[in-house]
Amino acid sequence: MKILLFCDEHYHPGKIPIDGVEPLKAKGYNFDVIKNGNDFKPEMLQNYSVVLMAKCDEVSPEDKSSWKTLEVQQAFIDFIADGGGMLVVHNGLVPGENTTKLDKVIGSKFKWHPNDCPVVTESIKPHPITKNIEQFCEVDEHYYLDILANDIDVIMASYSAAQGSPEKYTEDPYHNAPAKIEPSGYVRHHEKGRICVLTPGHHLKVWHNANFQLLLDNSLRWCSGNL
Repeated sequence: MKILLFCDEHYHPGKIPIDGVEPLKAKGYNFDVIKNGNDFKPEMLQNYSVVLMAKCDEVSPEDKSSWKTLEVQQAFIDFIADGGGMLVVHNGLVPGENTTKLDKVIGSKFKWHPNDCPVVTESIKPHPITKNIEQFCEVDEHYYLDILANDIDVIMASYSAAQGSPEKYTEDPYHNAPAKIEPSGYVRHHEKGRICVLTPGHHLKVWHNANFQLLLDNSLRWCSGNL
């Protein structure tokens, strides 16, 4: 299966998702990579059934200007509406100043995360994507989401324990945060297409976790309509 992978930005080097999907090639996946957002042309989408979005609205690590223009956002929306699939992983949920149109179709956007910490991820609902997925724990950025669609089907949840001091939750929330449970995986449909969101993925060790590898495989096949 051919997948178009978007990645590479200042806080999330493209090497992590590129190396992260390497084991999936043994299962028949071929990944074409776009690292510079300005290299994307909407007509490219006709060659793929699934897009893997692991890139926020920054052209490149050196150029933080926007690449998800209204035209680009509409191209992704039309691609999904016509039956394409989109798997959004981790920083693919980070919004830009003017990405509201695509954010709403994806169904959520990144709101905040505390300091890197152990994050427990587990399935909470039977679904083809969560089949054979066992609970796993990795040090990660625990993403808190702003839910934008009322029809998301949450199939996975994540938990991080309290860290730091309650007295500093407001003063220094990055290093001092309460225990938190958040959606870490959900699916939704947009017209003929399928969208899956997975929030883990800041570090390569997360991508190479056996359960996350299975999640990626299941999610890509589900987004393509083959699962």
